[in-house]
Amino acid sequence: MLRPLIDDLKQLWYFGVQTYDSFRRQYFLMRAALMWTISDLLGYGMLFGWSTHGKLSCPYCMENSKAFWLEHGRKTSFFDCHRQFLPPDHPFRRNKNDFIKGRTENGTMPKRLSGDEMRSHIHWLPDVLFGKPP
Repeated sequence: MLRPLIDDLKQLWYFGVQTYDSFRRQYFLMRAALMWTISDLLGYGMLFGWSTHGKLSCPYCMENSKAFWLEHGRKTSFFDCHRQFLPPDHPFRRNKNDFIKGRTENGTMPKRLSGDEMRSHIHWLPDVLFGKPP
């Protein structure tokens, strides 16, 4: 579904496209990159290659996910996993009836990774040169 978009973005990033500038009346090599998206989780997975299935599918929680396995449903559930993102004094954190029965949320949201920490997670990926080629 998103394959044509991804292919076009790769073309624009790696090779560029000759484009006409009508103001200057000349051609230039246009390159482009996708900087922001607003996607649902499945769109996120398709566009960025993130696994949206299983316990590690939350791109914010990653290995600190509080997801659990539904024995009879035979799938992962994220029910009540994201109250930790609410402010500490939010009433939903203390609510024992409308979420997992008898459970309050006392945890904190996962720490936002620094650039070095993120690099340590992706060090095995091949090198990519960002910006215009020399």
